[in-house]
Formats: sequence, structure tokens, C-alpha cells
Amino acid sequence: MARIIREQFTDLDLVLDERSRRLWAAAEAKTFGHGGQTLVSEATGISRSTIHVGLRELKQLAKISVKDSKRVRSPGGGRKHLTDHDPTLIMGLEDMVDPTSRGDPESPLRWTCKSTRQLASALQEQGHKIGRQKVADLLADLGYSLQGNRKTKEGVSHPDRDAQFKYINAQVTAFQECGQPVVSVDTKKKELVGDFKNAGREWRPKGEPELVSTYDFIDKELGKVNPYGVYDQTANVGWVSVGVDHDTAEFAVESLRRWWSKMGSHVYSEATELLITADCGGSNGNRARLWKVSLQRLADELGLRVSVCHFPPGTSKWNKIEHRMFSHISMNWRGKPLTSHEIIINLIANTTTQKGLKIQAEIDTGLYRKGIKVTNRELAKVNVKKADFHGEWNYTIMPSKLTTCMS
Repeated sequence: MARIIREQFTDLDLVLDERSRRLWAAAEAKTFGHGGQTLVSEATGISRSTIHVGLRELKQLAKISVKDSKRVRSPGGGRKHLTDHDPTLIMGLEDMVDPTSRGDPESPLRWTCKSTRQLASALQEQGHKIGRQKVADLLADLGYSLQGNRKTKEGVSHPDRDAQFKYINAQVTAFQECGQPVVSVDTKKKELVGDFKNAGREWRPKGEPELVSTYDFIDKELGKVNPYGVYDQTANVGWVSVGVDHDTAEFAVESLRRWWSKMGSHVYSEATELLITADCGGSNGNRARLWKVSLQRLADELGLRVSVCHFPPGTSKWNKIEHRMFSHISMNWRGKPLTSHEIIINLIANTTTQKGLKIQAEIDTGLYRKGIKVTNRELAKVNVKKADFHGEWNYTIMPSKLTTCMS
């Protein structure tokens, strides 16, 4: 729409005088209703104050005499631009908002919100005569806009990051070709249970938002929950254990155990192996001794050879469970207070996608003690075989006897 207005203005600008240009801009803004003045101003460069004057003139057009209606200022007449009177204004404003200078610890705006009001105040202290609206107009002319932070920095990249991605992909493909289960695991962020605000919005009757507590003080009875997810990459189904205690390695492996009991064993009744892709940190981190000890117990119980591939540090967003399951759960319960365990379970279990994602969920009321120490002797009992490529990231935990299709 802005492009169309800009093209119309360009075509007419050469034949319009000052007054007709003002009235044309006002008429265009009027047709768009709310926000029309801003839209026309940004498309044409005509100031909002000029458009506002034009709107007043349109209202009084019937009262203006023919003689008055033909009064037009001579070219060059009217108030001069602020920057004509104050040539250092632009430089002063750019110094305040430029990314290379705003990090200066001595800058007065280094530790304040750089709103147009704050910027105008700071410029006034430097001797410039300017208001916040003019600051906004100048910033727009300079190509600035309001922008939030964007998460793109992953920290220092490991030199074998891409090679590890290729290794994981090769392992996943090999397991799937053998008909063996491949799962992606992780813990979703902890959630407060109770009458608290949940980010996002949902459709409700106008003027009737759902009322929640003002302060997010934890409810001593309901506490928090730790949703630990297991996503089957082949079948596009998932399992979530909603823990009410600590997020530990024992809790993570118990979630895998429950997934296998309730879902995995029914789909992969002939399975001899299991591949897990996981982050490098947290309860399922590659350095967590309790994670490996707990996986050994699981391998012995299920009679499965359990292989694990960890994503390199700082690359957790590439874990399949993040964008194939957890993101959809977050969208499904956006704007809904998580007032009880039952509501959380229902919201998770009713999360679906057009590609057929289905999820089962269950509350895990078990207690998982933090700070359990695994001795060297206990760790030595883990029957682990490290891969030739980054054995700290890729390894297999084997039960005592197992015949596999994998070499």
C-alpha cells in the first residue's frame, strides 16, 4: 500500500503546489482511517503535522471563500526545516543511537531506555530545540526502526560442529533403515503451575481477558513442573513426562522408560537397538555420570543396545524435538494459564499438527534427589563403547547379550 501511495505522489508532485499537495495527502490519509497519517507520511515524506493541517482544512473547506482558497505561499515560503537552523542536530542524534558509539560506558544514554522522549531530552540538554515527534521523524529518515533482539549467536563454534551433524544424520538414517527406533530428547523449560500469566494471546470476547495473578510468586502446593520430552523422529509421535520434582538424569531416563513402555515397545516390537539424540548439557549431558549409569540400567532392563549422539555445545536448537514437538506445545497453550497438572497434561496431549503429530503425556510424581555422586568404580561398570569419531559425544551402552543388525 505504501508503494502505491509513493508512486501516486511521485506522479503528481511536479504539478501540485504546496496547498494542493497538503490537501491531497490529507485526503489520502483520511481514506485509510486509523494510522492513515503515519502511512502517508512515511510513503511521501510529508510531515504528520502538515497532513494534520490539511485534514483541518478539508473539514472547513466549505467555509473557505474562493479568494482564500486560492492563496498559496510562494516557493520557498513557510517555516524552514529544523535541520536548516541546526546543522549539527543530525550528527548529535546519530551519535546517540549508532551501535558503535552507544556502547561507550561514559555515554549518558548507555544505561537508559533510548525512547524518542529520552533522546529528545538528551538533545535538549545539548542545546538543540527538538521534541520527541521530530526525533521519531528524523530517525525514520535516517533508516532506523524499532527492533527487538534476535537470537542468532551460538557462542564459539566447535571446529567439528558440521562433521558431528553429518555423523548424527548418518546414524539416524542407518537406524531407520534397519527399522530401529530413533528418538530426540530434551527438557522443556520449567513452568509455574497456578493462576499465572502465560505468554501469548488467544481469542476471547472483546474486553474480557482472562484475569491472572499480578505477581508470579510460586504456589507452594502446586510448585513447578519439568516437562521432559521424547520425540520419535520416524513415527512423528511424542511422549512427555511432566515431572514435579527435580530435573535429574534419573528423571530423564525414567521418561525414556515410560515412553518405551507406553509407546515405543508397541511400534518397535522387534527392536534390538535404540538411538538417542540429545543436547550436550542438562540432565542428559554427555558429561553427566548419572546419565550413563541410568542408561546402563535401562539397557539391561529392556535388553536393548542404547546408542547416544550428542549435539555439539551451543547447538541445542538443532535438536529435532525443539522445532517438531516443543514449539507446537508452546503454541497450543499460549495465553492459557497453567492452573493445574490436569490442564497441563490435556494441553500437551491435545497438541497436533497438519503433519500428524500426536503426543501422549503423563504426570511423574516421583522424587528425584539432586546431587547424587557416581564414583569411578560405579562408572567403570557401565558397558560403554565409544565411537571412533568424538567418543565423548557418540557412544553405545550395551547390555550383557544382544544380537543386532547394526555393525
